[in-house]
Order: sequence, then C-alpha cells, then structure tokens
Amino acid sequence: MNEQNNTRKDAIDINDFVFAATGARVRRLTMPDGTHWFPAADVLKELGYRNPRKTLADHVPTEHRETLEKVTGGYALSIPAGREWRRDMNLVDLQGLIRLVNGCTKPESQPFKAWVSEVIATIQRDGSYSLEPAPVQPAAPTGTTAYAVPQQLADALVRLEERSTRSDAALRQIDDKQNTIVEMLRDITKTLRRSDDRSRPVQAPELTPQQLLANWKSRNLVVTEDVHAVAAHLAPALLHGGAGYSVEEISVCTGLSPDRVHDSLELLSEQECVRQVGRAPNGAPFYVLP
Repeated sequence: MNEQNNTRKDAIDINDFVFAATGARVRRLTMPDGTHWFPAADVLKELGYRNPRKTLADHVPTEHRETLEKVTGGYALSIPAGREWRRDMNLVDLQGLIRLVNGCTKPESQPFKAWVSEVIATIQRDGSYSLEPAPVQPAAPTGTTAYAVPQQLADALVRLEERSTRSDAALRQIDDKQNTIVEMLRDITKTLRRSDDRSRPVQAPELTPQQLLANWKSRNLVVTEDVHAVAAHLAPALLHGGAGYSVEEISVCTGLSPDRVHDSLELLSEQECVRQVGRAPNGAPFYVLP
C-alpha cells in the first residue's frame, strides 16, 4: 500500500480500504504528509474486541499507536472539535489497523485477511506487489493513473454493502410494521370511543343561571333578596365548573355588606345549593354544585 500525499490520488481509496477491513466507516485523521490515523476505540468496537488496553498492547507495537495530542502536536495542529475527540484518545495508524484486523475473529474480516495473505505471498515470490491499472480510466488530471481494486477487496465491499442494504430493508420493514400497529391502535381507540359514547347516558341539557335559581327556589329555599343577589352572582360560574369569589368581591358586585354576603353563602351551603371544595388560587373559597 502506497501512502500518498495530497497531490496524488490513493491507489485504493482509503475509505473503501478501511470499510473492507472493518466492515464499517470509522473516523479518520489524515495528516499533512498523507498518513492516516484512526481512533482505536472505533476500530476495536467494529472488530469486536472487548479489552481495548490489552488488545492494543498485544497486537499493535508502540510505533504504530499514539495519543491524539501527540499526533496533532507533531504537526502543530489543534485537537478536532466535537465527536468526542479527546487529547488522551488512543490512535492507530494504517499498519496498526491492519494488525488489529489480522487478529480479529469476525467472519467479515476474512476476505481482507485473504488479500493481505496474497500480498505477503506475492512479495515473497516476486519480490514486490503492485496494483493493476484500471481498464477504464476515469476522468482525471493528466499524468495520473487509476488502479483496479483487488478482487478480494471488491468482493468484501460488495458483501458489506449488500449486508448494509439488507439491514436498511429490515429497518424499513420494522418501520412499516410499527406504522401499521400505530394505525391499528388508532382504529381501536376510535372504536372504543364510539362504543363509550353510546354507553354513556344522555346528558341533560345545560341549565341556565335562571333555571338554577328556580330549581333552588322549588326546594322551599327561602330566597331573600340578599340570597338571590348572591346566588345570581355565583350561578354562571357554578354552571361552568365552580366559583372562586371572595366575600369582598361579591360584596362589591352585589352592593351588599360583607356580613350579609357571608350569611347568604352560609345559607346556600346549609341548604346544599353549593359546596365548598377548597380555595381558589387567590385564596377565596371555591364553591361547586353538589
């Protein structure tokens, strides 16, 4: 593998190379000299290693692993922002990544291992290994050459992309099933609501304040002018959930003295025309219909 600078295109695209090796897209830092570094945590996770510290010590020599701060500091670069980049994060270079893949037991790494073995065998037999130029050259600046991806890597990429496609299809099926279930639940809810509506007794028409006062009077309640004035003031609010008026408020609205308002409220309570159920937010007694 030829590490190349920014003036030339990599013989094998590094993203495809890493994807074929690990089965996933992992974070990558490319230094000004063209070398690539990868967060060890990303690589180890995708390759199924469970003990990062021991794995790095067992598989990757110190010259192929480094902390993020030392790697970026060597080029006077700042620490990347976001995505959980930390100064003490362990990185591995391309050689370190290959060593980790070669020690991996996941089936997905086998095509990549087969290619690495072929490279080693070819170098031992022929003394060198080189990529074949692509039969069809894409549009590129003059003087550049595109290379064909080795068959083992191409097969690995195809298998991984097919697996990703199947996963996407499975997720879409799950989403479709969830949407179907949601629609079914909505239909069931609508049915239950209609059934519940049919089972409820027919509500009597809402009373008007005048009808409420007439109802109280029909129960032989002695409705004096004071009681009538207080009851008329309470009635509209009582018919809409409850009345939370202070004695002083009723006194101002009716023109009665606070004592007369108090006596009228007590009479309405004694005759079970109203019932106090606590106090309103303003501290006034809160009355409702019994």
